[in-house]
Amino acid sequence: MKVKEDKVKTEVKHKSSLKTKLSIIGPGIVLAATGIGSGDLITSTTAGADFGITLAWAAIIGVCLKYILTEGVGRWTLATGYTILEGWRMMGRWATGYFFVYVMLFGLIYGAAIATANGLMMNLMVPSISVSIWAIIHSIIGFLLILLGKYKTFERVIVVLISIMFITVVGSAIMLIPGLANVPAKALIPGIPDGSLFRTLGIVGGIGGTMALAAYGYWIKEKGWHDKFYIPLMRMDVSVAYIMTGIFAVSLMVISAQFLYGSEIEITDTKGLEGFLYLYQTNFGLVPRLILNIGFWSATMSSLLGSWSGIPYLFADFIRVSKKKIQSKTIKRNTSTERKVSYKDPAYRFFLFWLSFPSLILLTVNQPVALILFYAALGSLFLPFLAITLLYLLNSKHIDDAFKNNIFHNSTLVFVIIVFLILGVIEVL
Repeated sequence: MKVKEDKVKTEVKHKSSLKTKLSIIGPGIVLAATGIGSGDLITSTTAGADFGITLAWAAIIGVCLKYILTEGVGRWTLATGYTILEGWRMMGRWATGYFFVYVMLFGLIYGAAIATANGLMMNLMVPSISVSIWAIIHSIIGFLLILLGKYKTFERVIVVLISIMFITVVGSAIMLIPGLANVPAKALIPGIPDGSLFRTLGIVGGIGGTMALAAYGYWIKEKGWHDKFYIPLMRMDVSVAYIMTGIFAVSLMVISAQFLYGSEIEITDTKGLEGFLYLYQTNFGLVPRLILNIGFWSATMSSLLGSWSGIPYLFADFIRVSKKKIQSKTIKRNTSTERKVSYKDPAYRFFLFWLSFPSLILLTVNQPVALILFYAALGSLFLPFLAITLLYLLNSKHIDDAFKNNIFHNSTLVFVIIVFLILGVIEVL
C-alpha cells in the first residue's frame, strides 16, 4: 500500500500534466454521477421547456456553489484527517443529532424516490413491466452490487454509466444546437424571465445533488487520498465533477427547448416524458429516441448506485463517532489502532438495507412524481446545514492556517446559506 501511494505521489509531482492527473482522479466522476439524477432531469428539462436556455447561467452558478461546498468537505478531510462526521461531533451533539434524524428520514424517502425514477425510465422502454416492479428490481440490483462489490468495481460501473449518459444526452444536445435558430430569441438570451424566480432558485439549489457532497470525503479515502498532499488533486477532481454536471444540465435545457418550448407538454409524470420522447422519435426515429431514453436511465441508475455507496458511509461513521469522547471540543483519537469506516461495517450494511427495502413500502402510495418532488424538498434542508457547519469548521483551530477559509470562501458560504435557506422554505411550502 505504501509503495503504491509513493508511486502515485511521484507521478503527480514529476508528471503533473493534465493527462496524468485526469488518469488518477475518480471520486469526482462518482460525485458527478451521483449528483446528476432525477432532480436534475426534471428541473433542467422543465426549465428548458418553459424558458428555453435563458436560465443556463443559473446552472453554472449552481455548480459553482456546489463546488465550494464539496471542496470544503474534501479540504477538511485531507487537511485535518478528520471525517465530516467527526467535525460535526466536535460542534456538539446537536449537529450529529440533526444529522441522525435527517439521514433516517432522507434514506427512507430517497430510497423510494430514486428507485421510482429508475422505474419510470425503464417503464418508458419496456411498458409491459410496471413502474413499481422496475423500481424493486433496480433497488435489489443496487443493494447486491454495493454489498458484494468493492470500491474499484463500483467506480468502474459508474464510469460506464456516466459515459453512456454523456454520449447520449450531450451528443443529442450537440446535434440539436443548429435547430436553436428556430427558437424565439427571447428563449436564448440569458436573463430572468417573468415568473421564473422560483425556478431559477430551484436550478441553483437543486443541481448536483445533496448528501453526495458530504459522502465525497469517504470516496476520497477509499481512493487512498488521506493527507494535505492530495488537496490540489482533490480540487481538480471536484472541478471535473461539476464541469460535467453543468454541461449535462445545459444539454438537457437545449434538448427540451428544441422540442418543448412553446408546446403544452409538461414534464410532470410519465405521460409528459412519453410526449417529450415521442416528439424526439417523430424527428429522429425510434432508435435515437431509445438511445436518449437509455441516457436518462443511466443518469438515474448512476445516482442510485452512488447514493447506495455513499450515504451508508455517513451513517456508519455516525455510529462510530457517537461512541467517541470529546475533550476541549476535539475528538480523542488513536491513529495507530483506529480503523476507517468500511463497507464491511455492520452499520454500513444496515443503512444499505434501509435504503434498499423499507423504502419500497412507499411505492404502494402509487405517486411516483410526488415522491421525487418530496425528496427534492427534503434534500434542500441539508445544504444550509452543511454550509453552516463548514463555515465553522474551516475557520476553527482544528485546521492549519494554510488551509483555512479565505474571505472568498467565507462570503460564498454565507451566500450559499442564504440561497439554500430561501430555497428550502420554498421547496417545503
